[in-house]
Amino acid sequence: MDKWILIDGNSIANRAFYAMPPLTNSAGLHTNAAYGFTTMLLKLLEEEKPTHMLVAFDAGKVTFRHEGYGDYKGGRAKTPPELSEQFPVIKELLNAFGIAQFELPGYEADDIIGTLTRLADERKVETLVVTGDKDMLQLASEQVTIALTRKGVSEVERYGPAEIGEKYGLTPLQIIDLKGLMGDQSDNIPGIPGVGEKTALKLLADYGTVEDVLANSGSLKGKMKEKVEAHKEDALMSKKLATIYREVPLEGKSEELAYGGYDRTALAEAFRRLEFKSLTERLELPEAGADAAAGDASAAAQYEVVPASSLSAGELRETLAQAESVYIEAAGENPHHAQLLGLAVAAGDRVVTLTGGELLAAAGEPVRKWLADAGAPKIGYDLHKSELALGWLGIELQGMSFDVLLAAYLLDPTESNQTIASLTQRYHLPAVPSDEAVYGKGAKFQVPDADKLAAHLAAKADAVRRLAALQQGDLASGAMDKLYYELEQPLSAVLAGMEKQGIRVDASALEELGKELERNIAQYMSDIYTHAGMEFNINSTKQLGEVLFEKLGLPALKKTKTGYSTDADVLEKLEPYHEIVKLILHYRQLSKLQSTYIEGLLKEIRKETGKVHTYYRQTIAATGRLSSQFPNLQNIPIRLEEGRRIRKAFVPSEPGWYILAADYSQIELRVLAHISGDERLKEAFLQDMDIHTKTASDVFGVPPESVDANMRRQAKAVNFGIVYGISDFGLSNNLGITRKDAAKFIEQYFEAFKGVRAYMDNIVMQARRDGYVTTLLERRRYLPEIKASNYNLRSFAERTAMNTPIQGTAADIIKLAMVRMDETLSERGLRSRMLLQVHDELVFEVPEDELDTMKTLVPEVMERALKLDVPLKADVHYGVNWYEAK
Repeated sequence: MDKWILIDGNSIANRAFYAMPPLTNSAGLHTNAAYGFTTMLLKLLEEEKPTHMLVAFDAGKVTFRHEGYGDYKGGRAKTPPELSEQFPVIKELLNAFGIAQFELPGYEADDIIGTLTRLADERKVETLVVTGDKDMLQLASEQVTIALTRKGVSEVERYGPAEIGEKYGLTPLQIIDLKGLMGDQSDNIPGIPGVGEKTALKLLADYGTVEDVLANSGSLKGKMKEKVEAHKEDALMSKKLATIYREVPLEGKSEELAYGGYDRTALAEAFRRLEFKSLTERLELPEAGADAAAGDASAAAQYEVVPASSLSAGELRETLAQAESVYIEAAGENPHHAQLLGLAVAAGDRVVTLTGGELLAAAGEPVRKWLADAGAPKIGYDLHKSELALGWLGIELQGMSFDVLLAAYLLDPTESNQTIASLTQRYHLPAVPSDEAVYGKGAKFQVPDADKLAAHLAAKADAVRRLAALQQGDLASGAMDKLYYELEQPLSAVLAGMEKQGIRVDASALEELGKELERNIAQYMSDIYTHAGMEFNINSTKQLGEVLFEKLGLPALKKTKTGYSTDADVLEKLEPYHEIVKLILHYRQLSKLQSTYIEGLLKEIRKETGKVHTYYRQTIAATGRLSSQFPNLQNIPIRLEEGRRIRKAFVPSEPGWYILAADYSQIELRVLAHISGDERLKEAFLQDMDIHTKTASDVFGVPPESVDANMRRQAKAVNFGIVYGISDFGLSNNLGITRKDAAKFIEQYFEAFKGVRAYMDNIVMQARRDGYVTTLLERRRYLPEIKASNYNLRSFAERTAMNTPIQGTAADIIKLAMVRMDETLSERGLRSRMLLQVHDELVFEVPEDELDTMKTLVPEVMERALKLDVPLKADVHYGVNWYEAK
């Protein structure tokens, strides 16, 4: 038996966007709506097993309904660009899923679905319509069930004629009459003013249809009679507007709905680009390109695999002296706890291999000496991770001359799949099996037998030398060889040194803070119960909603199908109404601090060192920023005093030493002043003015002394928003103002800072001409979508073009400072150590006798990292722990 599923694409995408937390991939593309939409598709496919499937979209803003009523859907807020840019992504995902999609100018998705449900009725085909729009209930029939989304897109409530009758006392077709009487504010359908759902249902119970209500208006009483008679035409027009058109010309379209399953490779590639790793694992999809690369790599490669154990010590040393590349395999994402599986060294027509156990044994001594020899150049893949993994086994790795992973990242920073298997495919080199094909994945991970492992390591070592030769030419032709050799490669060694050093954490201090947090959390719970007049589960959305909105009578700003919304946005807006709201917000913040940061950090302290050793990822963020993992020390919350106090547990590793921290002041705005050449911005920094006060003064047209705290707050939001390509939607959320006011504010900003507007316009033109933008240090980001015919894709690329040179240059500057700081400490023979990089801040541990030197030296090096038209400024603080170094 056939089973059709018809999905209202715009409705579900919109629901997913607002239901899911903000998500972006490493390229900066918003993905929350696409992710939510995908999870809904997977659930439908798994549970419903459809034979036919279609997603219908609105084709544009103007439909045939506007011909009779120009204000149809008038007043609707403009779709946020953060959502608009995801529609092309969703459509690409549908292609990967093999699901039909359709839109037709002049008609809405409702009309397409309405026409197909008419066909389903005629053919007696079981059909499920998935939407968030109650208007669709009019389509319900014996064959057609309407699934209305309840909570985001994860839960639906199903309606057939019986369920509609039970809930509303109406037939499906009377849903149209219901809308005719009460109207629909979201679509700007007027209905009869003053007639809500309750009244409309009563009228329909008495008379049946809009026409019958109007025909019997004489029997109505008082104001109701006046309203109905005064708005007869509105009611009839509203019913017509609410009626789904079921005669859309869809010749042959129903035959295109057949669903035959998804292409695993295509879906894997789509998920890879969007970085939907959890969904990739859930479906057990191959790594992108894995199927194509899963053949016998040795068949196309010209080398002999030679076990190190088969060579004498002299032969092994001779081979190592001719080494062209090395590949080191360490299993596990965290290099501080990785399992060394083995390595392979490519030299001429042979590749020498040995396992991790052999490397650690006496026979592996020649290889260990070669690895530690700084004079022996080494070309490898992810040498940063290798250095850490080997370091914990007491093996040094020095002499890194080229890293294929690092080069791949510079050549295409938005590409998330930079495995050797995918790189060989991209460069049309002999295929290398994916790790998944060799080892399995997750719980299925297994080290293969010695021969298979040796063959895999050898294939990778051979691929590394081939890739390196090609990448070196690409870096030179892209003018990024200097960026690679003078910044990124030296930085890799600096980071490894910092990570191996680690930072000491006073576990007892952290535990004590945890106990204090527990006491504070308990006190907040008690205070909340007192204000509520009862005990309840504060973590239960349902119970909290009942207390706030029913017992205490606070205004319900947002409701879901399951009840009241109590998310952070809602609670922040409710703060002025009742003291309990502030207590609940604080309770939530403290609970997260306790579970995520106190307990999380305690688990990460390494017993043998008493320190936490983070892992800085150099090849993740498309802007060039570093990412911190295991644990993420860049994400410790500092807005709350309790969050800042977590830093008290970070202490020097030597008695009598100090923690010294230096951070750049408003580095991205200083970069913007330099790149844009805006005279007002430059003036502010050259005269060391407060940039946010200066901005407020120029935007609002008042002298600096007249700028109040709220004006400065708004100016600060715009200043940083401009750097990140903020939209009126984003700014309105940040400031709690309307989108209209936010748009006006942004326009006023550009009017005041004309140089910034000119820069924004020019950089988009340049990106369109060149296909990419660069930082001041020539870090390149390609933007193929800048010429896309699709408006949403193009506008996303334009925003990226505007902010990448600013954010990327700021990232380059602090990286430069780190490399030069490391060199300076070494040249001067100082014992002080650089421990952490946290956004625009560098953290050191310093002996007391070097404190005065470092207080001067650190800002001096940071401020001279790169010459700009405005001065760079670094503020320095120190103390007995990180908290005091503020």
